Order: sequence, then C-alpha cells, then structure tokens
Amino acid sequence: MSGENTVAVKINQDLCSRCMICYSICPFEAITYEEEGENGGKLEIDIEKCQVCGICYSACPSLAIEIEYYDWKALVELVKQLRKQRESSTLVLMCRGNSPSTCEVQDILRKERLNIQDYIALRVPCAGRIPTEFVLGVLKNGIDTIVAIQCEEDFCRFKEGSRINKQRLLLTRKVLRQLGFAENALRLLHYSRKAVYETEDCVGCDKCVFICPYDAIEAEPLSTPKIIEEKCVGCGACMLVCPHLAIQLEGFEFKKVFSLIQRYGNAARKMKENGVSPTVLVFCCQWSEFSALDNPESSLFDHKAVALEIPCFKALDPAHVVQALYSGFDGVLAVVCSEEDCKLEKGREIAERNMAILRSTLEKLGLAERFELYTVSPRRVGDFNRKLESFVEKIGKLPPLELELPLQTV
Repeated sequence: MSGENTVAVKINQDLCSRCMICYSICPFEAITYEEEGENGGKLEIDIEKCQVCGICYSACPSLAIEIEYYDWKALVELVKQLRKQRESSTLVLMCRGNSPSTCEVQDILRKERLNIQDYIALRVPCAGRIPTEFVLGVLKNGIDTIVAIQCEEDFCRFKEGSRINKQRLLLTRKVLRQLGFAENALRLLHYSRKAVYETEDCVGCDKCVFICPYDAIEAEPLSTPKIIEEKCVGCGACMLVCPHLAIQLEGFEFKKVFSLIQRYGNAARKMKENGVSPTVLVFCCQWSEFSALDNPESSLFDHKAVALEIPCFKALDPAHVVQALYSGFDGVLAVVCSEEDCKLEKGREIAERNMAILRSTLEKLGLAERFELYTVSPRRVGDFNRKLESFVEKIGKLPPLELELPLQTV
C-alpha cells in the first residue's frame, strides 16, 4: 500500500448499487455521478477533494466503499486485542479532536460526571465514520458499555460527522433496546477542545485578542480577556503569542509539550550513545496523517523517530522545534495539512509567519538544514512514509548533533 497512486478511499463498482446515499451525504462534495457518457451511471470519488472522513464508508448499505484507515472490522479486532490487555468491558470511543495522542479522556468524563476509571480508549478521525456494525461487533465481543465522545456539531472538523453520527447512534440505541441490551449500553457525549486561561498569569497585554483568527477572544478592561467558547475552535494560535503562558489549549499545554520533548530527547541521547542514529522528532498535525499517530510503530519506529501530535499547523511552536534540537534530536520534521486541506481554515498566515521566524532563527544557529516542513494528506497512502524516509536519509548524512539546551527548564 505504499505506491504513488494508492488512494485511501475508493468505490468497488461491482458492489455499488447506485443508491446515491454517499453522493448525498459527502460533506466535501467529493463524490461525483455521471448519468451519461463513458462513465454513465457510475459513482466516483474525486480523491483531491476527499478528506478521508469516512462518512461515506459508514453510510454505504452495500459495503461498496473501501477505506484504508479504520474499517469497522479492523476496529472490532483492535478492541478485542485491547480488551485482552486491559480486561475492561467499557469502551470510550472518541473523535481525534477530543483527545491528544495520550488519550487523556479522564477530564472529559469527569466534566460529564462519569466516574469511569478503567476503560479501553479508541480514537478515530471522525465519529461519522463509525457504522452500526462496529457497535454491534464490539458488544458481541465482551464490551457492555460504549461511551462515544464526539465533537460538538458546530466544531466537527469534517463538517457533518458529528451530526450524522448522533443520528446514527440514537437509532442504534433504539435497536439495542429492542435486542435486550441495557439502557446505558451506548452513551453519547459532546466535547470540543477550547483555549483556557490561568488568570493569575495574565498581564492583560491582549496579544491573544489580536491574533485569534476566529474572533473568539474579547478584551476586558482591567482583567483577563474573555474566551467566547461558541467561537473558539481550539486551533492553538493564541497560546503561541502569550508571553507568560497564561492561555493554553487543553491537552497541548506548553509545559506539557516541553516536558515530553525533554523526555524524548533524553531517550534520543541514550540511543546515540549506543551508536543508534540519526534520531528524529516529528511534529505531526493530527489531521494530516493518521496511521503514524495511532500506530506509530508501523513507520516511525524503524526510522528511530518519534511523533508529537499538534492540533493544527497554527499550534506548531518555533520554541519547541529549537528545544528538540537542543534536547538530543538530530533533526525535526513538521508534517501539516496543505492550505486547501486545513480543517481550521482561518489564520494560515499566522502559521506561515511563525515558520518564517523559525527558519530565520535556525539559520542564525546554524541548524537550518536540520528542519523541514512537509504538507501531506491521508488520502494518499504511503506519502508520509516516503517523506519521512527522505528526511531521515538527509539527516543521516550529517554528523550527530550534540547540543546543550540553553533554555531554562519550564
């Protein structure tokens, strides 16, 4: 599945019944239908428009749509394996936007007054790709409670995924009751990540107000600016400009990322002491690449690389890139969505300015060749692996980097 022309979503024409459900439901208008001509009566996926949300896959009644990532049978098998490790009968199913790669969902559950201590966590790019067959499959294999945490409808990264999944789960719940399952066998929660303030650290400079591309922060006289949660999409642009780290994005706080880089950097140094090099840190937008984040050993491990997830290109902090190079890594690769594919469309210029500053800084430090920025999309299978291999090969021709972090530990 690593060829140049391999695509992540396609329609099996032999199974397609031309029911047009996928055509009507695709939020990106990526499915076309021609009544006449050479392809008359055939549904096709325009892969350049496709965002690999999986909504069409979950809605197809004849299973004619084939998807590379997270098909329901593979997900059922994954849950079965995880259940053997955790011995838990509760599954917490969440959209990618609800949880960083460490799957820290405890706070979300606590906010919803759910005291669930032991659970199996499963992330998918969008709740809208989960068909009813998956729910029935995991309930058949030992799961007795499913808690589905999906994005609030207005903040779905795939436009219609949350709304579609909500309708499907409500119908599924009725079916489960008729089949004799418990009333709470399937629970639905809504959560969207927001920026938060540490008000005692805020000095009222209002930089966050001016930088927010969604006008989600309002200045307040003689007090901390106000976050308008109805507008905040959790892009993270505000936290990069705060001089006192007073505003942060839940799950991706500066200090948390700083500590992770230090820990990973220490491991990279030990690897180099044992003759293993080069070592690479990959900052990866959670929407640009799927398999490397949810199954990192599949590609990263072979290249002595480790991935650090970011919620958006706008949240890629130049300070963290520099820190990584001074913490023990030989190179840093940033993988983000293209401008056309960005799920948080506003404020791209903010990220571009940050990268200009970063490149200028790295040039002055003599480290410019140690960093690269790639745009990738999960629609083309193997694209990320090829770019990672190319970068690792380039860094491997350079001498191992031995620098001491000049920054004060946060």
